[in-house]
Order: sequence, then C-alpha cells, then structure tokens
Amino acid sequence: MNDRSIYIIGAGISGLVAAIELEKAGYYPVILEATDRAGGRVKTDEQDGYLLDQGFQVLLTAYPELSRYLNLEKLHLKKFRPGAVIFKPGATYSVHDPLRNPFKIFAMAFSKVGTVWDKYKMYALIRDLKEKPLDAIFSLPQTSTHEYLKQYGFSDKIIQNFFKPFFSGIFLETSLSTSSRMFEFVFKMFAEGEAAVPEKGMSQISQQLVEQLEHTQIRFDIPVLAVEKNKIILADENTITADEIIIATDPGKLTGQKEIAYHQVTNIYYTLQQSFIGRPMLGLVPDDKFLVNNLVFMTDVSPAYASNERALLSVSVVKETAGIEKLEQMIALELEAITGINASYFEHLKTYTISQALPILKDAKHWVPMQHVKMYDHVYLAGDHLLNGSINAAMTSGRLAAEAVISAE
Repeated sequence: MNDRSIYIIGAGISGLVAAIELEKAGYYPVILEATDRAGGRVKTDEQDGYLLDQGFQVLLTAYPELSRYLNLEKLHLKKFRPGAVIFKPGATYSVHDPLRNPFKIFAMAFSKVGTVWDKYKMYALIRDLKEKPLDAIFSLPQTSTHEYLKQYGFSDKIIQNFFKPFFSGIFLETSLSTSSRMFEFVFKMFAEGEAAVPEKGMSQISQQLVEQLEHTQIRFDIPVLAVEKNKIILADENTITADEIIIATDPGKLTGQKEIAYHQVTNIYYTLQQSFIGRPMLGLVPDDKFLVNNLVFMTDVSPAYASNERALLSVSVVKETAGIEKLEQMIALELEAITGINASYFEHLKTYTISQALPILKDAKHWVPMQHVKMYDHVYLAGDHLLNGSINAAMTSGRLAAEAVISAE
C-alpha cells in the first residue's frame, strides 16, 4: 500500500477510472461525490417499473478504452440496428449502413432521404473512415461538421434529412458547428462497432466500474466548495488536506477559473400501449418547425427497460425549452403530427432537463500530454472536457490523470 493521500473530486466515469488506475499502482484513493450515487452524467432512475436513463445515451462498442475497463459481455448489451427512421408528417423513410447491411443498398438508393449521389458518398465516407487511424483524425485541421459535409460533397437534402437531426442529437447543438474531428471520430465508431445500451440501463456501466474498486472509499453527499493548493474546502466549511487531488468535474467552479460551457438537452419519457417503430432503431425528426429532435422506444432495444407490457418512449429536445408552458403536452402534439397517433395516448412519465449534458469544445482531441492534465503542483484534472464529449474521452482522461499522479511520486 502507498500511503500518499489522494482525493478524487467526482464519481463520474473519469473519476472512477482514475481510482481504478490508482488502485493498480497500490494507492487507496478517496472519492468525494456531491450526489447520492456514482455515475456523473451516466445514471439511470427507476420509476413505476421503468428504467429511465438521465438523457438518451448509447455506448459505442468500438470505443478503444472500453476493453480496458468494461466487460461488455456482463453488461448484456442490447444493440440498435444501424441507420435511422426519418419521421415527417405523413411519411417515414429509413437510412441504412450499406456496408454492414448490403441487402439494404437497393432500398437506400431509392429512398427519399437524399440523392443517389449521396448514397454513394455515404458508402465512400464509411469506407474511408474505417481505414483512417484515430491519430490521423485528431491531427487534421478542424472545420465545422456542416462545412465538412458540404466539402465532402453531400447535398443539402441529406444534410437536412439525416446528418443534421442525427448529429444534433449526438452533439446537442442544431447548427452542426461541432468540430469535424469529432464528427469523423463518432462516425467511425458507428461504422466500426455498434450502438448499444446495457440491458438494465446505462448506469450499469458506472456500476461495473465501481465494482472493480477494492480499496477506494467513495463518500457520497459530500459537495466540495473549493480547491486551494492542496486543500479541499467542503460545502460544510470543513477542510481536507491531501497529498494529491484529481478534480474529475468542472474545475472552474472549484478554483475560481472560467467555468466550462455546456450544451443542454431535454429528455422526456412517455409510455404507450405499443411501439410505433417496432424495431430497435433511432427515429429522427428533421423538420425545424418541431421541437423534437430524436425519439426511440427503449423497450424496442431492451425489453427490460419496462417491467410491464407497455412501451417506453424516450424523446430528446435539443432546442431551448425554458419558459415553454405545458412542454410535455406540446411534444405529445408534435408526436401526433408525425405519427398520426392521438396525443392523449402518450402518457408522460418524467422529464429531465440536463443543463450540463456535453462540454462545448472548439478543439476536439483524442489524447493530451501528461502536463496538460496537471493544473498545478498536487492538483490534476480529469473529465471529457479535456478531450471530447464522449464516454471514451472520460475514461481516457481519468487514466491520464492517474498516470500523472503516479509519475509524480
């Protein structure tokens, strides 16, 4: 056992991974968590027999860091079918991955989502990104995702009908201003692996990380007010002195520096008698006059998300919802407009407004040198805000922070 006192602030993915790495090196770290459970932004609630992820999220099985920290088999992953269902009033269309499902090429060529040229460009993009190493992606000059798609040769039609609603739901912004590096990375992950959720909710990821900790103490309901040099000031004004500190949350709030800006999302859950999609696919709503960005029946993906025979529908809204009265009723009316199902059949379960859903980053990175995770002597940083907004980046940053602490011995 190494007797250096190491405190980690935040029991999200990056904080848990940092603790795992520190334990491997013989340390007994302590995690201070402001809430009543681990997971950070990767949490699942149970309500009325339903599993409700706090914000629609998926795990991309091609993420490189997963093999270090997760046993995917034990998560009993339930996978989405590649592609998406496009919803417009009075019509639905499907987009498929022509490399993964060659039997769908004919249908893709004549779908109304884009042009025949778009279908070829989609095929070429998937092929090219599968062959491009991650280091090459993250060393390229950056532009916006929208500009990248235009330069690649995609038409406005497929950008509006597919890329914009699909990646707005991932990036949580509607103009596709996110770095083209991030677009290539995410699209490569979708092309090389599968999108999935653990059978019993996204919190199973956090729980599996927690279960790997043997010598780490996690103290829940311990909010931290500030970090000053090697001292941690708690909200109750008690002070902890540590040899090393890893801040695995927004460092701006604790150090007085500029706080990280975040994209937000509103996630609304409804139940229905049955799914109107009927297969484990994401639904996209490309029409800008609607608030709804995407929708998915979680029970189509994993029936364990409901303990009864009803269907659980997750709806994501990327646009600003503050000040909208009767939001849930308005969304139900939008769903009626695009599906023809009476709004009264959409029974509202719960609404999450997640103000800090993804960090807003101009510079997407895959890795940073060790000195970039060191804030100053004895204080280190972890979190996806250091790299890019993803579970993979959260894991990477936690590992890098732990390695920096270990190397400072």
